[in-house]
This record gives sequence, C-alpha cells and structure tokens, in this order.
Amino acid sequence: MKSLVVFDSNFGNTKIIAEAISRELGNVAMATAVSNFDANELKGVGLIVAGSPIIGWKPSEKMQHFLGSLKKGQLTGIKAATFDTRVKLFIHGDAAKKISQGLKDAGAEIIIEPEAFYVKGKEGPLLRGEIEKARIWAEKIKREMG
Repeated sequence: MKSLVVFDSNFGNTKIIAEAISRELGNVAMATAVSNFDANELKGVGLIVAGSPIIGWKPSEKMQHFLGSLKKGQLTGIKAATFDTRVKLFIHGDAAKKISQGLKDAGAEIIIEPEAFYVKGKEGPLLRGEIEKARIWAEKIKREMG
C-alpha cells in the first residue's frame, strides 16, 4: 500500500517531522511539499498523512489551499492522519484538527488522533525528542493500518 505524507513548512521543522514519519512508514511512503502536490499522486494511495505549522491559529495558507482543492468524496477509501508543529504555549491554535476535518470532508477516514510536535520559539528548532515522538506516532499509524 502506498502512503503519501503531504506537508507545508516555513522554517523546516514540519518538513523534518514529515520526513521522519515517511521514513518510519517505509519505502512505499513519499513526503511531498503541499506546494508541489499533484492530484495524480493520489493514485493507489491507501494512507495520507498531512501536516502544517500553526499560523494564526490555523494551518498555513498553502495547506488550506490544498484542503480547499479536494473534492467531496475524492479521498473515499483512503485512511488519514494529521499533525502540526507549534510553540509550546498555554493557548494556541490547532492546525492538525482543522486539517483532519478537511480530509474527512473529502471522504478520508481519520484513523488516529491528530498529533502536535513542538518547536522552540517561532522558528525552531524542534524540541528535544520530537523526532523520536514522530517515529513512534508513525508506528502507531502503521498498527492502525493493520
């Protein structure tokens, strides 16, 4: 089964997490920047993982555009998981849940709770242990896939 990890990244932190998830999912997984996404990449995909930094309490504009471009039912039969990168604050947005809703609206089945990965300050780097956390989360996704 082919997997696709679609991400947007402003300072490289979300890209690092997306690539870690892709590596853990195995050689049938491909990480693609959302700005390079081509709908033809969905052929044969059984799993889509999507992630974005939180910008202004929501996913990045590029991720929102991607979600808005999906047609109702386009992801029917595809399982999905979402994540975001964020600063560790008491109050923050939740891009991952908004991405989940967008994928669900396009017909995807969300198979695991959205995950947050933390960065230091506005630009990062990722906090210690976040790459390992991404690897463990990807293992959970694989178990959910059966």
